[in-house]
Amino acid sequence: MGSSLPYGAQHLALTPNGLGFNGSNLHGRNLPKIKLVGRNCNLRSKKLAVPRCSVSIPRPASQPRFIQHKKEAFWFYRFISIAYDSVLNPGHYTEAMRDDALEAADLNSRDAIVVDVGGGTGFTTSGIVKHVDAKNVTILDQSPHQLAKVKEKEHLKECKIIEGDAEDLPFETDYADRYVSAGSIEYWPDPQRGIKEAYRVLKKGGKACIIGPVYPTFWLSRFFADIWMLFPKEEEYIEWFQKAGFEDVQIKRIGPKWYRGVRRFGLIIGCSVTAVKPTSGDSPLQLGPKVEDIEKPVNPFQILIRFLVGTTASIYYLLVPVYMWLKNQIVPKGRPI
Repeated sequence: MGSSLPYGAQHLALTPNGLGFNGSNLHGRNLPKIKLVGRNCNLRSKKLAVPRCSVSIPRPASQPRFIQHKKEAFWFYRFISIAYDSVLNPGHYTEAMRDDALEAADLNSRDAIVVDVGGGTGFTTSGIVKHVDAKNVTILDQSPHQLAKVKEKEHLKECKIIEGDAEDLPFETDYADRYVSAGSIEYWPDPQRGIKEAYRVLKKGGKACIIGPVYPTFWLSRFFADIWMLFPKEEEYIEWFQKAGFEDVQIKRIGPKWYRGVRRFGLIIGCSVTAVKPTSGDSPLQLGPKVEDIEKPVNPFQILIRFLVGTTASIYYLLVPVYMWLKNQIVPKGRPI
């Protein structure tokens, strides 16, 4: 499972799997951003202008993975919420990564109105309230078990807490100055609809920031990713934002420092995607019915099987950071791992 990739943020390349780095220092703050200009998915960076990109996915996003269905995700977080902050975050989403990712959101006013969609236990919210008054922040999540953890955190007591759906937000149009969503898009059955909602609730000039996974290139990691939940490619993030009507789409790559820039196994938290709403009102994108109707009765046995298979696949991604941490301890500094 070793990687032969060199590291260093200067190695930007176009590969058969899409735009990527031959290697990058994920932890440093000198990471380049990928900036999208215009409507034709033209990628530009300081080092390389890349022609029109194409989106290639293993299955349509309309065919959710096992824990990408809302009901399975509900039960998944019923159990994982018990140790979310103490077990999952230390291996996949550290405070340094959170603060680095939120830097791109331009949280530059204490009075800004912010919605944290899929806020979970409030881990990302804790980074937001460093820059914005807690009374101006609303945390939304579909999991009451995750939100129960938020209520235990004293510094988040003034935040508004709402149980809700990221694909059908309970906010009026042109409501917020900033939209933040971290570690949530991977559970959306219809990510395009969720990003369209982000556009709708933002004010003109408001900024959306979605922090989420990146798709692996290593075959075994792809196998488990495709079973578990949605790991978008960078091209997919770009296309979803642009179709919703956003402008100035940028991607900032992040990851645990002990990975030394390795991205081939995929990252549960691997990038921060930001974009600006250019005009007031709803998104110009028209969509059909929802991919998943949570009110529709389902077979409990089917939910159980999907939940068990998806949860089993997730174990692989609990082990990957342990493997990378061990390699970081063994392989001499200055050498790729």
